[in-house]
Parts: sequence; C-alpha cells; structure tokens
Amino acid sequence: MITTPSGRDDSKSYLVRAMSEDGRVLALACVTTDLVARSARRHRTSPVAAAALGRALTGGALLASLLKEGQGLAVKFEADGPLGKIVVEAERNGCVRGYVQNPGADVPDRGGKLDVSGALGINGFLTVLKDLGLKEPCQGIVRLRSGEIAQDLAYYLLESEQIPSAVALGVYVESEGRVSAAGGFLVQSLPPPDPETVERIASRLEAMPPVTTLLREGKTPEDLFRDIFSEIPFRILETQPLTLRCSCSRSRIERVLLSLGADELKEMLEEQGEAKVNCHFCRIAYRFNREELEELIGRIA
Repeated sequence: MITTPSGRDDSKSYLVRAMSEDGRVLALACVTTDLVARSARRHRTSPVAAAALGRALTGGALLASLLKEGQGLAVKFEADGPLGKIVVEAERNGCVRGYVQNPGADVPDRGGKLDVSGALGINGFLTVLKDLGLKEPCQGIVRLRSGEIAQDLAYYLLESEQIPSAVALGVYVESEGRVSAAGGFLVQSLPPPDPETVERIASRLEAMPPVTTLLREGKTPEDLFRDIFSEIPFRILETQPLTLRCSCSRSRIERVLLSLGADELKEMLEEQGEAKVNCHFCRIAYRFNREELEELIGRIA
C-alpha cells in the first residue's frame, strides 16, 4: 500500500469527472501513481522515460474519458529525440496501456528537472486515432509544440477538435528511479462560453503549483477540483477506476501470424524453426514451436 502524507491510500489509480453548475466548464482529474509506477517497472524505464511514458498514459486516460462508452483511442508521440515514439491506448472504461520505443534512453536534467522535451524531441508529430465504432477510425495529427506532452495534447484539442482546453500532467520520479506521484487534469470550456468564468478559471490555473507538487502533498482529484473551480459551484459527475491492462492474447497473436500469409510463415519456419512475438505493451513473449507453425500454415492452405 502507498500512503500519502494525508494518510490516503493511493495504491489505486482513478479518474473523476466534474462540471460547473452552469454546464459551461468540464473538468477531469486523475491520480495515476500506481498505474504509472507499474508500467515503468514493467518496461524498465530510465527516469526520464518513466516521466514521459507516465505523462502520456495519464493524458491518454484523460482523453479517453471524453469519449462515449465502448469507444477508445490511441495516442502516438513521435519525434527526433532518443526516446523514439511513445504509444498509448486507452478506453472509455478506464483501461490503459502504453510503451516507449527506447525505454532505457536518457538525457541530462534541465534546470534540475527531468528533461522530457529533450528526451522526446520537438521535431515530430502527435497522432490521435479514435475508435468511435464507425467503419473507419477518426484520425487527427498535429505537429508537436513543446515535447512536454501536456502542452501538445492541449494544442491538439484546440487545433484538431476546436475545443479550448487546459491540460496539466505530472510524474515525480525519485532519485532511485521509483515513481512516487503521477496524475493530472484537463479543463475544457464548453459552448456557449462564459468569458467571465473562463477568465476566473484561467487565473486559478495560472496560480496553481505544478500538479506533481499538489499530488505529493496528498491532494486528490476532488481536491484539485476545489482548487480549479475555487468559488465557482461545481458537481461531481462520475468516479472511475483506471487500470493498466493489455488486450493481447495468444489467439490475437495467432491472427496476426495468419495475416502474414503462408509464404512468410514458411520462411520463418525454415530460418528460425519457431515464431516468437513480443507484445510491446506488456512485454509478454508468445512462442509458437515448429508443430504449431505448421498447423497455422495448414490452416491458411
């Protein structure tokens, strides 16, 4: 069990949705410490890779919460930094998974802090692919603005979806590499906008300490709402658990192998005598021996 200074059990990751009483401001906030810590351990990330992946996982969970039940999305950050690409998949039901291409990559700190922007790079793109249950997924692509993850997601929401949004994400990594705090929030102005309310909340957001500072003080998502809305009346809409869960399975990997075709499977059989497929998200290795490969080839024929 992880216990914060306030005595709260923070071993579970969860997300809370709230809205101003007038219905013009939507806010989402989450704590993802356990989820991010587990993912960092699973992928054996460097401290800066843990921070970058943790921000992306948290941001993905927040974006997915804007969808309808049964929907999901994939978020990809790809730039010219040593981390390579970061990929996160998240569903409206709170299931999240992700990986960083080069989890051991590292860069010097900047100003005494982990340099996520330097590790990811800024010459690249953010791609968001939404599965809305239609024939084809909906895709949005924007250039990276900062490489800091949160600012890039806010820019995507404004540029691709025309929704003014404020996004704050934070991951605190201890000197020994352990993730001790992670979470964030997303605030959106809904039509028709109320300039006075937007200005008041913008001033509050500008005055708030970094989200990692608040989380390390033991602040909950509900506490963050009280800071964000201040004297503006609001109500809690929903509280939802967040889970680090991969959707891979042996049957799904079989389908991937079958999609390669008989010729490629025969070549694999001749050269390697088996097939080994690693899931990028959970790092589970699926092995198919000679007999199993021959059986797959027979199914294609």
